[in-house]
Amino acid sequence: MKQYLFTIILTATITFALSWAVWRLSLRFKLYPGIRERDVHKTPTPRLGGVAMFFGIAAAIGISAANPFFERMWVPPQTLWSILAAAALIAVVGVIDDLWDLDWMIKLAAQFLAAGIITVGGGLQILSLPVGDMILVSSWVSISVTMFAIVVVMNAVNFIDGLDGLVAGVCLIANGVFFVYAYVLTRDSGATSYFNLATFLAAVLIGACVGFLPLNWSPAKLFMGDSGALVLGLLMATSAIALTGQGDVSAFDAERFGRSQLLGAFIPIVLPLVIVMLPLLDFGLAVFRRMRAGKSPFAPDRKHLHHRMLDLGHHARDAVLIFYSWTAIISLSVLLMYIAGREDWPGGYLVGVGFGVLGIAACVVITLSPTPRDRRRHERDDDPHPRMEHR
Repeated sequence: MKQYLFTIILTATITFALSWAVWRLSLRFKLYPGIRERDVHKTPTPRLGGVAMFFGIAAAIGISAANPFFERMWVPPQTLWSILAAAALIAVVGVIDDLWDLDWMIKLAAQFLAAGIITVGGGLQILSLPVGDMILVSSWVSISVTMFAIVVVMNAVNFIDGLDGLVAGVCLIANGVFFVYAYVLTRDSGATSYFNLATFLAAVLIGACVGFLPLNWSPAKLFMGDSGALVLGLLMATSAIALTGQGDVSAFDAERFGRSQLLGAFIPIVLPLVIVMLPLLDFGLAVFRRMRAGKSPFAPDRKHLHHRMLDLGHHARDAVLIFYSWTAIISLSVLLMYIAGREDWPGGYLVGVGFGVLGIAACVVITLSPTPRDRRRHERDDDPHPRMEHR
């Protein structure tokens, strides 16, 4: 665990330092686009924070090569090199898009290419699903399903990037829960070492989000842009595949969960999906909405879930905190279900279910009931002629 904590601190420190440098350089050389109609912010803000996040992640992965505790991750070495190459490709394409707006077909082609680098070049594929003996029948099916899953998660994470601190905070919470789950799951599997690729990537992503969030918190000095959001989605999908798709983790689950074997076997699938539930929901609704209107599924609009939160009357910062709450409640409830079943707590899965029901009920009430203070602040922020502040 100490090595993982070191990795988180190292990645956070490097990312924060680089984020500050990128922010200063972006202001100096005016490397920021104009404000678009769908944007919530009113001041031109640099969008190259993903550059700092990528190099922070790359530095942590590079340093791990010299750490004997992570030696197993580098066998074979092409897996991590492929992940780095795919992340670098996405970061470069994201930067170009953040500065000059690429055609969506070019971006999508680059995303599938990056997914192919990981699946074919790195050998990370969904070979089986942790439910009994469910095995994908052929290599091309495995490659296709894996690439599609990676691209979907990448775009889902990118689609919710619309408010200060939203993506960084949601991904921080999601990867924090996934880190605990992956660590406990690896320990329960009887592995000789707790150090594996999935847990390491989760720790690196936690560090990158922690390091970037101070400059991205409202009012944001720096946005991560596509280069950051897409890289986060790429690595989150990769870590989930590395944990759940490479082998059968349901065997020991079935032994531990007794009469609830089926639910115990499904948790390894459910939790990686749950941690990105809000991004996936927003992505699915956006694609359906745009295709129904005869538009490209990647055509931008102002109807994402975070935009709807603002339309309800929530202030931007409060909307972000509500998104944090939803992510934490849903993911923690599934994690508690796994831990409760594993430890044979009284009530078993009811601990996680009860926590989830109460938490979701509270989130629903808060989401649908913006306070009068929220409405006044929202109306003031929407004023087309705001008072000029002397700074």
